[in-house]
Amino acid sequence: MSQTPPSGGFLERYFKLSQNGTTVRTEALAGLTTFLTMCYIVIVNPLILAETGMDHGAVFVATCLTAAIGCFVMGAVANYPIALAPGMGLNAYFTYAVCLGMGVPWQVALAAVFVSGLLFFALSFSNIREALINAIPMTLKLAIGGGIGLFLALVGLKTSGIIVANQATYVSLGDLQTHGPLFTLFGLLLIVIMHHYRVRGAIIISILAVTALSTLMGYNKIVGVVGAVPSIAPTFMQMDFKDLFTPAMIGVIFVFFLVDLFDSTGTLVGVANRAGLLQDGKLPRLKRALLADSTAITAGAMLGTSSTTPYIESASGVAAGGRTGLTAIVVGLLLLACLFFAPLAQSVPGYATAPAVIYVGVLMIQGITGIKWDDITEAVPAFLTIVFMPFTYSIADGIAMGFISYALVKLCTGQAKTVPYMVWIVAFVWGWMFFMPKAVVQQLLSVFA
Repeated sequence: MSQTPPSGGFLERYFKLSQNGTTVRTEALAGLTTFLTMCYIVIVNPLILAETGMDHGAVFVATCLTAAIGCFVMGAVANYPIALAPGMGLNAYFTYAVCLGMGVPWQVALAAVFVSGLLFFALSFSNIREALINAIPMTLKLAIGGGIGLFLALVGLKTSGIIVANQATYVSLGDLQTHGPLFTLFGLLLIVIMHHYRVRGAIIISILAVTALSTLMGYNKIVGVVGAVPSIAPTFMQMDFKDLFTPAMIGVIFVFFLVDLFDSTGTLVGVANRAGLLQDGKLPRLKRALLADSTAITAGAMLGTSSTTPYIESASGVAAGGRTGLTAIVVGLLLLACLFFAPLAQSVPGYATAPAVIYVGVLMIQGITGIKWDDITEAVPAFLTIVFMPFTYSIADGIAMGFISYALVKLCTGQAKTVPYMVWIVAFVWGWMFFMPKAVVQQLLSVFA
């Protein structure tokens, strides 16, 4: 006697809902939950990238479209309940370290993102990706995340005016009696309280609450809520590859690639583990999941935004019952709906998004508790990695100093054999770029230009 096929039609068959113990309704609610926890990025990302000179409206559209593309590929191809969007940390690195810090035009920075996406795409279908991840010591992995957390905190504190420039001490405390710092501290407190009580969408609620309150008090002006979708023309296909092959930009490409490699793999495994989707400790269809990430990165560069990555906030949707790619599809559809809220995004002041940046920094630095601080040969490279990022205002310099110091410390303490060959290669290349006369480096690399 034949069995009756599960009800649900196309969605049931394509996403295997019954097999994964879920329903269309559960997946839709999970998608909404994930969206509420991560949609702050459609407001924060345009504000950060606009400081490079990029058109705010175009970046807003690029952010929504890129995130939607990533979610659709993740859902339809990999069938995982994991959403993607431009990553916090990488957008700050793009703006404050590469464009503003190094003076690189945003068009060239977009080209670097595009190339890093192509590298990620190529390595996703080989065993090199696993070799890279496994070769890098856990100490450096954890330190890189912690350093980016401090970097984000510095960006948020600077944006809000809580920290200001000082000629004598480089930085100092700003005027906390002005509205910017006060609203930032209030917004951060709101996020912490709501997170403590497990309120979904704490970050976006805080952003909207601070924006509304500051508008009522006369410090901000709402230009609108719903409106026409802005033109993406100012950033679409504006990548400039002409000045890409320089020592500095090769380092930038490596940072984009390396950070996203760690971030994507860690997030994919972490969220999948929480959803009970791992098999023998491994993630099935991993290459398909990485395809979604690399596709979104390259598409984002063409549309006009910084690197895209899987979002750890997807865990909120998993906690709400999301188990299949239908959750990610729902998130993508909601992100497309955001396109019509461009006026609202343009009305949000920087001090309303600064709490979100600082809060993400808090989440990222928590990983440093796993570092072996009682082993000085592990502690010093980790410490240098972490502090060099905010103090040099460069994620790249922090990563470079971490690799270089790790190799040197292990070499000088008789532990050279414990250092993976990949660390030696990266440390040598970055040390060569740091300490070799720049004219020599530039001449040698000119053959690739």
